[in-house]
Amino acid sequence: MKKTFLLAFVGLMVYHSGLAQTAVKDVPKGWHMLDKQKDGYYGIDVEKAYNELLKGKKSVPVVVAVIDSGVDTTHEDLKPVLWHNPGEIPGNGIDDDNNGYIDDVYGWNFLGGKDGKNVNKDSYEAARVYYKLKKKFGDTEPDEATASPEELDEIKMYKKVRNLIEGDAKEASLNVMFLKNIVEKMPWADSILQISLKKSEYNGDDLQTFKPASADESKAKSTIMALFLGFQASEMTNKRLLEMTEEFYNGEKSKAEAIVKEPKDYRGEIVQDNYDDINDRDYGNNDVMAGTPMHGTHVSGIIAASRNNNIGMNGIADNVRIMTVRAVPDGDEHDKDVANAIRYAVDNGAKVINMSFGKSISPQKQWVDDAVRYAESKGVLLVHAAGNDAKDIDNNDNFPSADFKNDTTASASNWITVGASGDPAAGGIIGSFSNYGKEKVDVFAPGVKIYSTLPGGNQYGNLQGTSMASPVVAGLAALLMSYYPDLTVQQIKSVIEKSSTQLEGIKVQKPGTDEEVSMSELSRAAGIVNAYEAVKLADSISGEKKELHQPVLPKSKMKKAKNG
Repeated sequence: MKKTFLLAFVGLMVYHSGLAQTAVKDVPKGWHMLDKQKDGYYGIDVEKAYNELLKGKKSVPVVVAVIDSGVDTTHEDLKPVLWHNPGEIPGNGIDDDNNGYIDDVYGWNFLGGKDGKNVNKDSYEAARVYYKLKKKFGDTEPDEATASPEELDEIKMYKKVRNLIEGDAKEASLNVMFLKNIVEKMPWADSILQISLKKSEYNGDDLQTFKPASADESKAKSTIMALFLGFQASEMTNKRLLEMTEEFYNGEKSKAEAIVKEPKDYRGEIVQDNYDDINDRDYGNNDVMAGTPMHGTHVSGIIAASRNNNIGMNGIADNVRIMTVRAVPDGDEHDKDVANAIRYAVDNGAKVINMSFGKSISPQKQWVDDAVRYAESKGVLLVHAAGNDAKDIDNNDNFPSADFKNDTTASASNWITVGASGDPAAGGIIGSFSNYGKEKVDVFAPGVKIYSTLPGGNQYGNLQGTSMASPVVAGLAALLMSYYPDLTVQQIKSVIEKSSTQLEGIKVQKPGTDEEVSMSELSRAAGIVNAYEAVKLADSISGEKKELHQPVLPKSKMKKAKNG
């Protein structure tokens, strides 16, 4: 999710106010896999599930599609678990399996051109819609009273996106103003430190122990250390840290400019499909790395990095293949690409789809809804990150969503929305950035300071956001499907919800506020997912003919159900 680094920016502000040393403490690498009772951390109890419940049990392979920014297919901990299209002969330039995509060995890139070029940077959806409608309505506010039903929808959308980009522009301008000085100093500071440390690449741990011998060295350390602490990425290299900061800064500049400057059509210039035709699906290329694989690589490792190989870290699921579907640029994803990415994953055998991205506007939501229904009909589970704005998504849009646009009485039964939990040692039981919703967020899962794979072949580090919480649940779902293939996707969803750890008698801080609330105020299942309890519950119902009880109903629909 592109706002994964919002908390990092907050961290930078805290650091410069002199509070970062105590704002976030430390948790061990892989804390999200641990057991609260045995290890003392609010993890999901994965190893206990394997050691006590799954030992000696047979499993079947499960394909998990990661719709994201791309995946490093050369990574040492991911190469053994990557999906390879069995019907495709690599590099022969032929669509061997006749699925419409040439040489889709690892998956497909819907943000690519036939000439091999790729969309990396893109604009924000609100700005795209705003300028499209502005050309129709101009600067005057249209009269709703005389509008046709179709025009009325457009008028409401026009007002919504105008308010959104005005608000985003104000916030982004402040972020740009704050970061400008740091970004300008970064190259100088990094150059000083490379000379002083006598190496071109260093990480936050190296810098933490470095003792400056001059005023320049002290200023340089302060500047770069602010970034390492703010992004909570001490294992990351200086090179990647500076790139990540630059990406965040440029993204904020784009938001700040959106109110006065029409966004460039980055995607259209490269992809060159007929965007208005959802049935025009044979576009893109097979470059699933495309130069931007950090986010997707980290997500993939959480789900399925090779277990017990004494390299790097362990993923959650042990018999999984990761299918890479690239549809998320640096900016907002397009509805057409999301819809086609879902369809591609379903058609090529994925049983779980992880979607660690989101936006507040979905102008072609019907296209995505149709793809979600298609996945539902094929028994495919969709796992989606709740978002990182510290907002209640019962009242604030976060797309894609389980609710269907033209059917207010139904929502997708194959959908799980995930908020980010943490640990008291890392700032709190709930991630301070996480979106929440007592009806629209299903469960919480660890998403603070999560250690996983990073691009570079053998790199690892911490990232955080609901983007990291979503693959925790996707990995758990894949684990359950692997060992209990007779369960339906609805049963898997219900097992995950019903087995979550309930924090009885414990109040947590509502994100974005100082208010202490119970977990039932933040999600439907009112708990943090637990692999051990999920396996126990799945095992108890596996093979039985009776159906598991229905998934937890949103509270607004419970009354209707009781009243018949």
